Formats: sequence, structure tokens, C-alpha cells
Amino acid sequence: MCIIMRCAMALSMSVFAGAANAAVKLEHVHNHFDAATLARGAKLYAEHCLSCHSLRYVRYNRLVPDLGMSKSTVEQAIMLPSGANFDRGMISAMRPADAKRWFGTAPPDLSLEVRYRGADWVYTYLHSFYRDPQRPNGWNNRLFPNVAMPDILARLGGIQDRRGHTLVPGALTPAEFDHVTADLTAWLRYTSDPSKIQRIALGPYVIGFLVVFAVLAYLLKRAYWRDVER
Repeated sequence: MCIIMRCAMALSMSVFAGAANAAVKLEHVHNHFDAATLARGAKLYAEHCLSCHSLRYVRYNRLVPDLGMSKSTVEQAIMLPSGANFDRGMISAMRPADAKRWFGTAPPDLSLEVRYRGADWVYTYLHSFYRDPQRPNGWNNRLFPNVAMPDILARLGGIQDRRGHTLVPGALTPAEFDHVTADLTAWLRYTSDPSKIQRIALGPYVIGFLVVFAVLAYLLKRAYWRDVER
């Protein structure tokens, strides 16, 4: 059932993919995939994104072993929607009917967004909002034209025009805003593939085992073929 749901979600996102502007060059995101980065990204997502976008395939309780966060920290900093369940997925408090009335469409679940589009696409998307008086919500996006989503990070990154020129500076410097969007992108990389942390941790042990196995296999081969080679 879970696989069916993921495929259905990926299919639904493909409808929106057709609106993406392929002419916009993607910016490469430079970030670390460590617990500290992901914890920052999780808090940013909870503060700015979770009110609209769910992460139904990521349980709150998984952040304790994966990111080294305490249960109390998760409850206070991440579980912002009222009535959230610590043992279940991160579900937005916004009702789909309300979202459709306000934005014209229900915000998609972003659990698999990076796996579907790529980290560079998400990073570029967060940098591509601009003020557009012609749009109902006053915002548009160079990478995803006519997107229904407003720029929820405008207070931090500032307001741009269509050509990327700053109209109103944000609370952060450009470099600081790059770090914020990189942390958010890293967090969405994690939600798209939570097991990656465990794979990275196990990687050195697997490589070490293969090296030891190769040495033992070589010595065993030498022992078996000693008489033949003579």
C-alpha cells in the first residue's frame, strides 16, 4: 500500500512538473548531510513550511535516533501543528478544502520532492521567487511559472523582481540566506531517503569488511594454488 501511495504521489507531482521552466539554469547546492545541518533544516521546515506542506512518510519519532534530537526538543521545536502525534507522520494542520479555497490547489506532500526533482531543483526554486502584481497572491517563480505558492521566505531573503534584482532586502545577508535554503534542501534530501544516514554510517564498516575479505580471499587462493603453481 505504501508503494502504491508513493507512486500515486509521484504521478500527481508530474502534472505540476510540466509547468517548470527548463530555461532556468539550476544552481548547485553545497551543503553537508550531517545531523546538525538536518536538525537546522527540520526546524526551518517546521517554522516556515509545515503549516501547508505535509511530510507524511517521515515520523517525528525518527528524528530522535537519526538526528540525535531529544524527544522534548522534537516536541517543542518541530511538532508545531496542534494535535500532532509523535509516532506518526508530519501532517500539516491545514485542511485540503481550506488550502484549495485560499491557493486554488492543495499544497503537495513534499516527502519525496528531492528524490523526484533533485536537490539542485529545490534549492533553485527557493531562490527564484519574485514579486508579480499580476498573480492572485502577488508572487511568481522563475523556475516554476504561475506557482500558487507565495514566497514564505521573503522576510529572510528579501523581495526580488523578475530579473532577480533586489527590491526589498531581507533580514539575512545573501550568504546567510544561501545557508538557510541549503539547510532546507538538505532536510528534504533526508525526508526523501531517511535511510541514507544509516548507509553513510555503515559505509566505512562495509568498505573495511570488503578490504579484509579481499585480503583473506587472496591468501586463501595462494594456499589452494600453491601446489599447482609449483
